[in-house]
Amino acid sequence: MPKLKTNRAAAKRFKATGSGKLKRAKANKQHILGTKSPQRKRGLRKSTLVDKPKDTQMKKMLPYI
Repeated sequence: MPKLKTNRAAAKRFKATGSGKLKRAKANKQHILGTKSPQRKRGLRKSTLVDKPKDTQMKKMLPYI
């Protein structure tokens, strides 16, 4: 069986936790921040886990994580 290639774009965006789940950063924190409340911006700083339907897709893209 040949080696599988890792999707490099996905590898830069997702990291694995100790239990094997995938961690990602939240979107909407790059620009147009003046209209967003401080509470909303504070919540966007924290990372979150990838949801179940996308998790299986991402694991195919990241075979060695």
